[in-house]
Amino acid sequence: MKRRALKAHGRFDYRPITRRPDFEWPGGKRLAVYLGLNLEHFEFGTGLGAKLAPSAEPDVLNYAWREYGNRVGAWRMLECFDELQLPAGVLINTSLYDHCPELVAAWRARGDEMIGHGHTNAERQGDMSLEAERALITGCTARMTAEDGVAPAGWLSPWISESTHTLDLLAEAGYRYTLNWCHDDQPTSMQTAHGRLWSIPYPQEVNDIPMIVARQMGAVAFAELIIAQYREMKRQSARQALVMGIALHPYLVGQPYRLAELRRALEILAGDRALWWTTPGAICAHVNALGLDL
Repeated sequence: MKRRALKAHGRFDYRPITRRPDFEWPGGKRLAVYLGLNLEHFEFGTGLGAKLAPSAEPDVLNYAWREYGNRVGAWRMLECFDELQLPAGVLINTSLYDHCPELVAAWRARGDEMIGHGHTNAERQGDMSLEAERALITGCTARMTAEDGVAPAGWLSPWISESTHTLDLLAEAGYRYTLNWCHDDQPTSMQTAHGRLWSIPYPQEVNDIPMIVARQMGAVAFAELIIAQYREMKRQSARQALVMGIALHPYLVGQPYRLAELRRALEILAGDRALWWTTPGAICAHVNALGLDL
């Protein structure tokens, strides 16, 4: 039987982790760690979103549960990150500038990186036409630039939903990196119609939605997952520079009993002075300046 070639994305070639040029993070450090904090807003009565239980629209139960993150959880997490002196990459739905502007302002005031995350998590980019997706990206970019005083460098699509045009549209709009792809522990140079776009590793395992919601992992187990990931990646990073992301959502880990366990895990990591605590944008800028073929 004649074998047919499988359809490919054409964005990057295969290269195993064992065959990469060596480099270091600033200060000679080998493991970069960042917190990816997702601040999201959902349209009432129509939106997508993680669910505690099935419910018909208007879905008061699940909408209110997710809104807890904006009203309470994100503020408690801000206090926790302040106590531990940890930076964050904050992924922003631009609808939050209207819904709860003081929350966004509080994270901006910390000096955290503001990262594009669409307008609302009640829609998916992969369902949009080319022009509608372009309008979404350019509209969000303009709003964030006006509100934050600087254009966002990175983007995570709501629900990590991409069309075949998404990466081209991001590069066209001036973005320097995407967090959509979870295929590696190092940054990857991706090809687009408008030049290079970096893929910065964003986790789908060290991530509270797939672990806590989908796999029903408890707070203690999720904290232990973070600690185990750190210890093994610290060991592996002795051979090559790596990136460890921790993806968080305030309506999940901002719940008091989960925040207590998250704090326990982060205290362990924060005590390791060999780590480079950073943001996705700083990771992107560093590898881009090195000029390596990754």
